[in-house]
Amino acid sequence: MLLSKAWASFEADKRIEGFSPQTLKAYRLQSLLLIDYFKDVEIELLDTNQLKDYLAISDKHLKPASLAHGICFMKSFFRWSHEEGYLSNNPTSKIKEPKVGKRIPKYLTEREIEHLRESCHSPMEKAIFEFMFSTGCRIGEVVALEKNHINWSNQSAIVRG
Repeated sequence: MLLSKAWASFEADKRIEGFSPQTLKAYRLQSLLLIDYFKDVEIELLDTNQLKDYLAISDKHLKPASLAHGICFMKSFFRWSHEEGYLSNNPTSKIKEPKVGKRIPKYLTEREIEHLRESCHSPMEKAIFEFMFSTGCRIGEVVALEKNHINWSNQSAIVRG
C-alpha cells in the first residue's frame, strides 16, 4: 500500500475514533513531511534504519518536543498499519522517543497585568480579562463555557478543558 493511501485510511480511522481536529491536523502535517521525504513509496519498503535516518535529519532543525511529536505520530501510524495488516512488522517498534524537558511556564508581571487591564475598552473585554486572569482558563475554554454551567449564587462555573 502506498504511503498516501495508508495515511488516508489511518486518518479516516482516527476520525471515526473521535480524535480532535487539532490532532488530525498535526498528524496530517507529519504525514505530509513523511511523504515529502520518502515520496509516495510502498510502506512495506520502509524499515527502521530509514525512519531513523529521517528522524536524524529532522532532529537538526526541530526542538525535542517537536521531534517527539513526529515520533509519536510515526509510532501510531506504523503500529496501526501493522495491526491492520498493511505491514508484516512494525518498523517503529524499536524507535525510542526523546526525553523532553519540562518548560517553565511564563508569567506576567504586575505591571504587564495592569497594562492589559488598561487596554480593555468595553465592560465585556474587562469582564473576560478578569475571568480569564482569575480562573486561569484558556480562551477556548471561555468560548465553550455555557451560561447554564455558571452558578451565580456561589460564583462558580463548570469549565470543560
